[in-house]
Amino acid sequence: MKNAVLHKADSRGYANHGWLKSFHTFSFANYYNPERVNFGVLRVLNDDTVDPGMGFGTHPHENMEIISIPLEGDLKHKDSMGNTTVIKHGDIQVMSAGTGVMHSEYNKNKDALVKFLQIWVFPNQRNVAPRYDQITLNVADRHNKLQQIVSPNPDDAGVWLHQNAWFNMGNFDKDTTTEYKVHDAKNGLYVFVLKGEITVGEQKLTTRDGYGIWDFDTVTIKADSNAEFLLMEVPMY
Repeated sequence: MKNAVLHKADSRGYANHGWLKSFHTFSFANYYNPERVNFGVLRVLNDDTVDPGMGFGTHPHENMEIISIPLEGDLKHKDSMGNTTVIKHGDIQVMSAGTGVMHSEYNKNKDALVKFLQIWVFPNQRNVAPRYDQITLNVADRHNKLQQIVSPNPDDAGVWLHQNAWFNMGNFDKDTTTEYKVHDAKNGLYVFVLKGEITVGEQKLTTRDGYGIWDFDTVTIKADSNAEFLLMEVPMY
């Protein structure tokens, strides 16, 4: 693929705070790489593991679309909008920070790790009213096919964002193939492999690799082993 960027798993930034182990695909906190600040409007892709009973104390956000995807364990969320919830594997959480919101996130359990992806996307509208949403999806619906988890449309599948972005997840058996067609020619696609090995176009990827492509219409994705992956289609401007 001519217009592409490859981020191998072992090239990510890493922070070990004792209670928190975090891999950063893009520049975040003390990790800064001028070559890896964002992919279009995709600003943050953090791969976090939080120790039992530990977590992020109350802190502010504004003018950002924040998506949390739990991979393992139970994550307790509390915010200044009055939401107190728990998200777990199969759930998708979105928070439009807009004019400003405070929230905290903790590992609910005292005897198990929590692992989740925290993703930040720049919004296409600033200073919106803060908003929270959380849904539970049937993970079986992504077996050998793509399951939409994020879109710009409140009436569509998954949660919605203030952005022209679509996210899908797949859990494919070996040798399963699919075609992905972009919704908007101005968008690119960032692929993040959660587990296993896949080939995107002609690029082979393995666990926790990231691969971004743009200026394309359709791409083939093939599972070279049993594999789980996340597709994030986002505007490139």
